[in-house]
Amino acid sequence: AAWNLYKFAKEQGFAIPAFNCTTTSSVNAVLEAGKKLNRPVTVQFSEGGSAFFAGKGLPNDKGVLQASILGAVAGAHYVRQVAPAYGIPVFVHSDHCAKKLLPWFDGMLEADEAYFAKHGEPLFSSHMLDLSEEPDDENIAICAKYLKRMAPMKIILEMEIGITGGVEDGVDNSGVSKEKLYSTPEDVYAVYQGLSPISDRFMIAAAFGNVHGVYKPGNVKLRPELLEEFQKYAEGKVGTPKPYFFVFHGGSGSLKSEIATALSAGVAKMNVDTDTQWAYWEGLLKFYKAKEGYLQGQIGNPEGEDKPNKSYYDPRKWVRCSEESMRDRVIEGFKDLKAPIP
Repeated sequence: AAWNLYKFAKEQGFAIPAFNCTTTSSVNAVLEAGKKLNRPVTVQFSEGGSAFFAGKGLPNDKGVLQASILGAVAGAHYVRQVAPAYGIPVFVHSDHCAKKLLPWFDGMLEADEAYFAKHGEPLFSSHMLDLSEEPDDENIAICAKYLKRMAPMKIILEMEIGITGGVEDGVDNSGVSKEKLYSTPEDVYAVYQGLSPISDRFMIAAAFGNVHGVYKPGNVKLRPELLEEFQKYAEGKVGTPKPYFFVFHGGSGSLKSEIATALSAGVAKMNVDTDTQWAYWEGLLKFYKAKEGYLQGQIGNPEGEDKPNKSYYDPRKWVRCSEESMRDRVIEGFKDLKAPIP
C-alpha cells in the first residue's frame, strides 16, 4: 500500500510528508491531523527518537542499541494498535541509520521478519539507511545487501547519496565540504544500477544543498533543479521517464518555489521534523503565557490565594495544547507538499 501511494504521489506531482515522532503524544498529533484531513500519514522514528520513546532511563549500549530497537518496535506496534481508530492508512518508517547504528537496523528487521511470519506483512512500511558518510561503493553495497533481505517482505528502502548538512539527531554534518552537499548524475545512477535489479521499492535522498535544522529562506543554497537533471540522465540510460523516487530532507525554511521544483522532479516523500518540534513547543509556550498566573504553585492564583491550580498544571492540559499546535503544523505540511486535501 505504501509503495502504491508513493507511485501515485509521484505521478500526480505531490509528496507524502513524513513526521518524526518521539512520544505517543507526538504520534497522536500526527494521527489526528490525518483524521482531520482524511488522508494517509507517515510516522517516522529516528534512532535517538526511538530510544526516547522507550525511555531515557534504559541502557542503550554502543554496538547494541537495545533501547533504540525496543523504542522503534514499540512505537511501530503502538501506531498499528491505535491507527485503525483514526480511520486512515498510516505508514511507519525509520529515519537516518548511519553505519554505526546498523545494530538498530538489524533489530528492526528482525521485528519485521517476526511480524511478517505471523501476519504476512512487515511491522514497518519502510526503513532508511544513511551511509552517506561512507564511500559510495560501500554505501550502495550495504544498501543492496539489506534490500535483498527486505524485498521478500516488500519493505521500501530509503537511502542517501551525498550528505545532508546541519545537525540531526546527534549527527553533525555542519562542517562538511560544500561539494558533498550536491550529488552528481553519476552518483545517483550508480544507486539505481546497484539496487534496481533487486527490487523497485527504493527511494533516494539525493543531495541538492539540503541542510537539517532551521534557517531563513535563502540562507541555504538549495538546487532542486539538480533532481530534474538526475532524472534526465537516468532516462537517457534506461529509457524510462523519471525512474527515480526522490526524498526531500532538510526542508525546513525552504521557499515554496523550491519545494514546487522538487515535486515536479519526482520527490514523493518529504521529511518534517524541525518545524513540528517548534510547533509542539509553541503550543506549550502559548499555554504558559496565557495561564502564567495559575502556574506558579499548586495553590494560589489571580482568583485568590487559596485557589487550587491542579486543572492548569495537569499534564493533560498543557500536553494537549502542544498536540493541537503540532497537529495544525502537520496539516500545513500537507498543503506545502501539494498533497490533495479536502
